[in-house]
Amino acid sequence: MSSTAPRVTRPRVAPHRNERLLRRRHALVVVLTFLTGSADALGFLALGGAFASVMTGNMVLLGLSAGRGEADLALTSGCAIVSFIVGVLAGARVVGSAQPDDPVWPRRVTWALVLELAVFVVFAVVWEVTLHNPEARVHLALLMLSAVALGVQSSAIQRFGVSGLSSTYLTGTLTSLIAGVAARSPWASLRPKAQVLLALMVGAAVGALVALHLPVVAPALLIVPLVLVIAVSARLRA
Repeated sequence: MSSTAPRVTRPRVAPHRNERLLRRRHALVVVLTFLTGSADALGFLALGGAFASVMTGNMVLLGLSAGRGEADLALTSGCAIVSFIVGVLAGARVVGSAQPDDPVWPRRVTWALVLELAVFVVFAVVWEVTLHNPEARVHLALLMLSAVALGVQSSAIQRFGVSGLSSTYLTGTLTSLIAGVAARSPWASLRPKAQVLLALMVGAAVGALVALHLPVVAPALLIVPLVLVIAVSARLRA
């Protein structure tokens, strides 16, 4: 005589509720993209002239620095690339891989964002302590911390398993948006891409203004949006 354990199945989510949760998830990704734009602006303007998330740009800078013999730029862009890779690896270890029965917002994504928050808290402390006595090596350390944090964030968004969904590398998003416009796709399908791209540009604009005119509050541009996303995401695990 044999017995089988009862099969546990995830409760089904009503289609209209699932659509609402997906819209909310996208809104949180937009917030994270604003954070990315701010971090890239801070990195480029205040931390040595490299980016915290745009690794394609950093690779170009690394090549330019080699061609022009600029050792400082080579060090800055190279360290940003390596730091981003470290963040991606750490984030991937935390979030794991996408699963067919994943909820709209897997718990591990929030864990990865908490790790990102911890890195940005260290960033904020170092930023504030050294704000009035900046040194090149401190700027490099801050850029590396920012790149690690955004590498973690990149892995976190990948956990959703949605093709083209990203908050850090958006060239593909721009390409998809323009291709959709050319094909006269419905605005409803184009709007999410446009929102993400707009959030990146707005974040960069705000980050630039703060870096140039009010640097003391710069870390808030990184921490406040992240805390908001972590808090709201607790309601999306359905």
